[in-house]
Amino acid sequence: MSGERPPARVRVTASAARHVPRTATRGIALPGSRTDEADAVFSRGLVRAQLRLASACLLGFLVVAGALTGALFLLPAVADPVVWGVPVSWLLHAYGFYPVILAFAVVYARGASRNERRYRALVEPEHG
Repeated sequence: MSGERPPARVRVTASAARHVPRTATRGIALPGSRTDEADAVFSRGLVRAQLRLASACLLGFLVVAGALTGALFLLPAVADPVVWGVPVSWLLHAYGFYPVILAFAVVYARGASRNERRYRALVEPEHG
């Protein structure tokens, strides 16, 4: 053991790390990754489609929430009935928005899945 030499040390610097080849990623192209022009165009299209979907869902939710709030404000008859000692208008404000939120969440999730399926169909080659 006294005659064995320790293994040679290798010095790793930032300039050496730059020459390591990058591996291809699956899915959306990340900034700085190497993709061809078609992948970049499809990725930007997917991002734009998801942004349009999110904006439409947000705008729709705000319109429905505003309409519900306006209806509760403009219909004083809703404030008259009392359930378990609590006015119905309070219960609608407290719990009436949850079904609306759930409906818009389902619409968004289905739309986002549809957008991603379309993206994958464009990017991935046909198998079979």
